[in-house]
Amino acid sequence: MSYYKERLKDKLSNRFRFSVFDMSDKQLAKNVKLFGNTNFEYLYGYSNALTLFAKYLERKNSVLKDNCGSLKACIATSETLFENDKKLLEKQFGVPVINEYGCAELGLIAFQNKDDKWLINSDDLYVEILDKNNNILPFGNEGRIVITSLYNKAHPFIRYDLGDIGTLSKSSTLHQPILESLSGRTNDTLNLPSGKTAAGFTMYYVTKTVIEDTSKIKEFMLEQFKLDTFKVSYVADEALTEVQKAIVKKALDEYLEPGLTVSFERKESLERAKSGKVKQFISYVK
Repeated sequence: MSYYKERLKDKLSNRFRFSVFDMSDKQLAKNVKLFGNTNFEYLYGYSNALTLFAKYLERKNSVLKDNCGSLKACIATSETLFENDKKLLEKQFGVPVINEYGCAELGLIAFQNKDDKWLINSDDLYVEILDKNNNILPFGNEGRIVITSLYNKAHPFIRYDLGDIGTLSKSSTLHQPILESLSGRTNDTLNLPSGKTAAGFTMYYVTKTVIEDTSKIKEFMLEQFKLDTFKVSYVADEALTEVQKAIVKKALDEYLEPGLTVSFERKESLERAKSGKVKQFISYVK
């Protein structure tokens, strides 16, 4: 019943929802065929799923716009979209790619314009950046993102803490605040044996850069089990070689600290949350 309820909502909203729980080549080929038979105007989805789709198109030497001439744009949301991935999406989809930042409770928070600036939805929301003691930080300083939405008369949100870390641009104004950066979540902190701390986003970015320079990884995630023990789970047609693994370990030694233990596990697919998201970094260290 819930399935048909969601499909009815999609029909009334004039949209079609593709499942992110099956991202196999067989299913993606069916998706491409459906694009060829439907006048879709834009793609809207999780950054990770869109990137996986674009990598499939790259392997098949195909551009989505060639199959679906009505396509105008792609909107990536929910997960971090790296610059290299954005270029890949633009190349393989054949349309402009736009970043969106939002959440279910508040709706649209920020949208990227043609100059790649994140314009905050100041018509509905008031965004502040706070430090650990809840003091307001000046523009250009990184801290916790909290948002006030007083237009929701049923349930006003006052200084709602999203759990995200970010920065407001120094060029922001009261009328038009600009979100300069999103640096991950407060619960994604990476603690190391030396006492050093960093955003889990950092380790994911370093690993991603190295892996994609040396192999054809479709997607991957990182887990921290102890202060010095990590595992990289990945999906690929071929297993990483020992040389490739050594390159990843060397990069982590240089960017984080030496002496870290990293294991690798190749999987058929990665576990997704009920929402369909892939959590890119998980730490089990309290």
